[in-house]
Amino acid sequence: MLLSAESICRKKMKVSGVVQGVGFRPFIYTLAKKYKLSGFVFNDGSGVVIEVEGENENIINFIQNIETSPPPLSRIDACSSEAIELKFDDEFVIVNSQYNTPLTMLSPDIAMCDECKREMFDSKNRRYMYPFINCINCGPRYTIVEHLPYDRKNTSMKSFEMCDECRKEYEDPTNRRYHAQPISCYACGPKIELVSLMDECSAKDAEAIEKICDCIREGKTVAVKGLGGFHLICDATNEKAVMLLRINKHRPTKPLAVMFETIQDIQKVCTVSKREKELLLSKERPIVLAKKKKNQNLLCKYIAPNINTIGVFLPYTPLHELILKKLKSPIVATSANLSDEPIIKDQRELFQKLPLVVGVSLNHNRDIVNGCDDSVMMHVANQNMTLRLARGFAPLSFTTKIKKSKNILALGAQQKSTVTLAFNGNIVMSPYIGDLNTVDSMEYFERTIETFQRFYNFKADVVVCDKHPKYETTKWAKKYIQKNPQCELIQVQHHYAHALSTMAEYNLDEEVLAFCFDGTGYGDDGVLWGGEVILATNYNYRRVYHLEEFLLIGGEKAIKEPRRVALSLLFEIFSLEEIYSMQNDFVASFEKQEIQTLYLMRKRAINSVKTTSVGRLFDALYALSGFLEPLQYEGESGMVLESLSCEFQTKKKYKFELKNDYISCKNLIKSVLNEEKKELIAGKFINALADIILQISLQFPNKRVVLSGGVFQNADLLKRVIAMFEKNSIAYTIASKVPVNDSGISLGQAFYALHQNSSKDDYE
Repeated sequence: MLLSAESICRKKMKVSGVVQGVGFRPFIYTLAKKYKLSGFVFNDGSGVVIEVEGENENIINFIQNIETSPPPLSRIDACSSEAIELKFDDEFVIVNSQYNTPLTMLSPDIAMCDECKREMFDSKNRRYMYPFINCINCGPRYTIVEHLPYDRKNTSMKSFEMCDECRKEYEDPTNRRYHAQPISCYACGPKIELVSLMDECSAKDAEAIEKICDCIREGKTVAVKGLGGFHLICDATNEKAVMLLRINKHRPTKPLAVMFETIQDIQKVCTVSKREKELLLSKERPIVLAKKKKNQNLLCKYIAPNINTIGVFLPYTPLHELILKKLKSPIVATSANLSDEPIIKDQRELFQKLPLVVGVSLNHNRDIVNGCDDSVMMHVANQNMTLRLARGFAPLSFTTKIKKSKNILALGAQQKSTVTLAFNGNIVMSPYIGDLNTVDSMEYFERTIETFQRFYNFKADVVVCDKHPKYETTKWAKKYIQKNPQCELIQVQHHYAHALSTMAEYNLDEEVLAFCFDGTGYGDDGVLWGGEVILATNYNYRRVYHLEEFLLIGGEKAIKEPRRVALSLLFEIFSLEEIYSMQNDFVASFEKQEIQTLYLMRKRAINSVKTTSVGRLFDALYALSGFLEPLQYEGESGMVLESLSCEFQTKKKYKFELKNDYISCKNLIKSVLNEEKKELIAGKFINALADIILQISLQFPNKRVVLSGGVFQNADLLKRVIAMFEKNSIAYTIASKVPVNDSGISLGQAFYALHQNSSKDDYE
């Protein structure tokens, strides 16, 4: 940074990052006034351009202020300055934007700020009880924008003409609503209405809010339109209401998120750590997994059955605040969607897809352009971990060391889909899309790609996908290449992409020892991998250990029925006669003929696939612990075992065995069969996993360890592994901003392609 020795000088600055739509220009204006500087500031396609003129010392302080205390919603990726000729301006002004190709990063949606909340509940304020109050420090961004730059004319607010009072605030650089694009009030903003299944409007505005609260009090399930889509809402203290929601939504045991009015209300039902409290009160307002209090009797028992955590969060829109203020009671607030599909953002679609679930909705006429679900996080071992990347955090953008590259589009995996773009030294991850198992999900996936291409005037030179031939993303990539033969196709192995996603978040440029444990991912040998230990760089990887192969009898059916996985492992160890003679509930749950049929299927490899999955090993232990019914949701076995392990802490452990290049679990399974307490099975199994991770890590003393894959969402396992690492001074890295589950795959794919398409000259 050049600093003039003269008393008066002029500097030109360029600032890039998340610097538009976050109050950056009024911040600069106020700062320039403070230091008695003349000049101007404007937005361009790359960020913000500033010219300031005045005393040298004041300019130095001005620049330091920008770098050390920027606006709270901004993120500065680069800040450069150069000395230029004096222009002798009379004042400092904000001038009109000058756009070319948009490269500036889009801000996520932000929860209502404290200032807006105070105004909303101030009876003397003109926005008293106004359900769409916002300012430059809060409110919608991503969910309302059609294309960049982020100006009102490019958002769904373009159809709402500002009244004179709002325009005065909008055009005043000293007002916190200066260029707040969603600014509105009762006179000029969106309207609320209560709509029935028959598309009849029965109430509007304040009356509509009162009536929706009456429906909730009566035990009904209602829909409320939020920032990024509809919530299904019911009284979280009413057992009949919660059961009705579960029955109608065909969601018997999957945990439901609960929204509370205050942090104090959450603390009545959950043990909340200092860091969890910070997350809950943060400007992003994610759902946070918190431990249930054993003696709580406020929430009904059907909220999160069989597990010891609840997903809790605080209201993040003015409308949610108003509803909870009236109810004085926590509410179930779960995404309105069909199982694993994207969140519904259109009222017509809501009633078409969920007519048996909800009969009335609180709707408004501000269109949701881009759907966005709620983010989910947890805090474990002094680290925040993202489980679902969405509202408040996405789009997630950051810079890379590689400043020149081809345009890269990475498509991610089949489950928990996201897409990632890499261009001009930037990486942008989309919000969570969902599982790509339906036509509607694939349409949403394609719309998300189109949206981000439109935002950044982006056309892919390279498309990256998984190696699984049956993934919808793989099929999409190959069709795209057929239509665009000039585009390069790169396929990245699933678990290598898991490792790379963590390496990308921290910009690691070293060989790491990566434990990639998950449910399934297509291996280089055609086996469904999932218990992989690899040595990985940004350019290649080598498999050093994996879980011993076993068969999934019945393929996909085995993933839903853990009994089949457990029985398959018994077939690996025991004869049919030995299994018939076992006296336990697990074996007794099968008819003798059923065991024989499954044995023949395995022997003849009929509809049976090989796997090395640690996720499926969790399923087997779940069944051997006495849980014999089919799984109701992905990850249920791991969550239940984690809860059992936490409730019954033990230092005892089963033992895996290292044999050549694989990890054998045969002796572990034998030991489990002799165990009576399911809590002890869970604790000793998780301890065994932690121990084998440590054993292998000690074989590579100079390697940083990376932990990735859905299995590492198990907080109890993670705590135990980290404690062992710290005791043995082992360097380790776990993703924080990027999910360790399959949502992170697209980032890992993009990171690999970046390095395959770059040279030393492309680095900064």
